[in-house]
Amino acid sequence: MNKIFLIIQREYLTRVKKKSFIIMTLLGPLLISSTMILPVWLATRDHAEEQKIEVVDESFLFRDSIPPNKNIKFTYTTASLDKVQEDFYKTDFTAVLYVPSNIITGGGTVKLFYKEQPGVVTEEYIKTSIEEMIYNFKLQKNNVDLKTIRNAQTSISLITEKIAKNGSTERTSTSMQMGVGLVLGLLIYLFIFLYGAQVMRGVIEEKTSRIVEVIISSVRPFELMMGKIVGVALVGLTQFLLWLILTFSIYTAAQTALFSGIKAEAVQKELVKEQVFRKGANLEALKMDKPGKHTAGAYEALDTFGSIDFVSIVACFLFYFLAGYLMYAALFAAVGAAVDSETDVQQFMLPITIPLVLSFVMAQTIIKEPNSSLAFWFSIMPLTSPVIMMVRLPFGVPWPELALSMSLLVLGFVFTTWLASRIYRTGILMYGKKASYKELWKWLFYKG
Repeated sequence: MNKIFLIIQREYLTRVKKKSFIIMTLLGPLLISSTMILPVWLATRDHAEEQKIEVVDESFLFRDSIPPNKNIKFTYTTASLDKVQEDFYKTDFTAVLYVPSNIITGGGTVKLFYKEQPGVVTEEYIKTSIEEMIYNFKLQKNNVDLKTIRNAQTSISLITEKIAKNGSTERTSTSMQMGVGLVLGLLIYLFIFLYGAQVMRGVIEEKTSRIVEVIISSVRPFELMMGKIVGVALVGLTQFLLWLILTFSIYTAAQTALFSGIKAEAVQKELVKEQVFRKGANLEALKMDKPGKHTAGAYEALDTFGSIDFVSIVACFLFYFLAGYLMYAALFAAVGAAVDSETDVQQFMLPITIPLVLSFVMAQTIIKEPNSSLAFWFSIMPLTSPVIMMVRLPFGVPWPELALSMSLLVLGFVFTTWLASRIYRTGILMYGKKASYKELWKWLFYKG
């Protein structure tokens, strides 16, 4: 046992002292926290550049009537399109909007000429504005009362809450749960590949340099394999915990410094929503359409982010990361022992990587139906459960399913470790002969 601890210590210390480990440990939290902070921060800022658009309207339907907004201003001209295009670069207009005379009967096509590519928000605003105006024009032409149509159109605010068995309710957000689930699944996928590959490369390096011959004279092959696997696992666990602490610190500091006003307004908005829902109050009277200086996106991002049970998710993440890594790392170690160089690993990597890649591909489908039969089976199969279960966890997974998934994953780890150790003990000292699947099958049953 002391020999395993010495191997673990060596693997751990040699990796955590590397500059690449230190750099990634510092950069990781900055990247993760920026993905949480930037969308909220951008939602609170008016960052769009002003667009000055000259309108050439040959249909005479939109003269002085396209509604401007705070970033888009329209100026109407009676000049021809050719003249406007000729003088375009002599003006300070950023674009020219051309509306043909047959806009109603000719297929509904307009053109936007520009100096620099306008943003998709500008294009979408122009498109929807003209569509709405044509819609209103056609209704008026057929003697339909626009006021009646507008009064019939109603916007609702959908509040989603989960009811527990004890009768209590909990606010949820499907979009936020989907985002968190995909990020967690991606992290598990990347971590298993990253640290599993480190184990494989370490085994190949020691084998090709013949250092392993000296090491094997002092320790058993199984002890060497387990020492390398556990040592790299502790490196990954250390990095993840540092990421967690630093990310939480950065996010908390940014929330305090940048979003304190948003949080106060968000609380007030939720109180108003509850009042509307419970008392049937008038939305317009409560000014729900004027939530304050911040946008609705900022409200929702902050409010729903706090509704997720991150304590349970982090605890489960640690388990699935460790168990999933240990299972796959044993297989990576076996591949490293079976080959003489990294160029020979491809033929053996495919059966290992297919379940991981498949789980990540399926995660994008399962996240739409996290409680389906497909989601259940993929989340209990050991080779796919680390990724799929992390995708499902933000939506809530029944404890029996979670316990079954964890139990099968532990059994899968035990089985793959036994399988890998049989290949490792023979392959680690095998040189000059390229292994095949037939050879690996024989190694499994060698005695001694």
